[in-house]
Amino acid sequence: MAELPKLEAVPSLGYYPQQPVSCGTTLIAVECEGGVVLGTDSRTSVGSYISSRVTDKITPVTEKLFVCRSGSAADTQAITDIVKYYISVHEIGEKEKITVYRAAQIFRQFCYEYRDDMSASVIVAGYDEVEGAQLYAIPIGGFVVRQRCAASGSGSTFVNGFLDSQWKPGMSIAEAEEFVINAVALATMRDGSSGGVIRIGTLTKDGMQRK
Repeated sequence: MAELPKLEAVPSLGYYPQQPVSCGTTLIAVECEGGVVLGTDSRTSVGSYISSRVTDKITPVTEKLFVCRSGSAADTQAITDIVKYYISVHEIGEKEKITVYRAAQIFRQFCYEYRDDMSASVIVAGYDEVEGAQLYAIPIGGFVVRQRCAASGSGSTFVNGFLDSQWKPGMSIAEAEEFVINAVALATMRDGSSGGVIRIGTLTKDGMQRK
């Protein structure tokens, strides 16, 4: 029996070949005086089809712990939900709030253990009473490292030079917000998988402020 030809996408009929929803994306995060500033674009895509222009990629884990997601949307959402459960169990058992470092290690554990089955890269940002504001990058493969300035996603490759030349330690919150907005804007101009609106989150000891 002859093999049927593979159908290409037919947008007029609403047909698209099955492909994973991807957060082909731009994630930028920096530590600053008194907090962490996160910035993302808002586009998700299925192949060449843009499935959403207003996705929120800054996902709350706890009141003072947030994760920025890139890779497969389903994979990163699943990992985040599982980590939320592990953190709630930890806090009930220990009767104290989890540290940002410990939460990042839980994310790392799942990203590493399922590295061959999933496409997931995250930036974990949070504030705790032990070390204040912190930022941890976990690329695909499950390696974790604390960074003062982190970038992830397809758009990050276009702004590495900008980040290296413009980032400086000890920025104020206002300076960090302007820096992140400019970085995400430059990335979305050049990366075909990034776009939509720019979402900004500023995390301090008082919690998250969104813009």
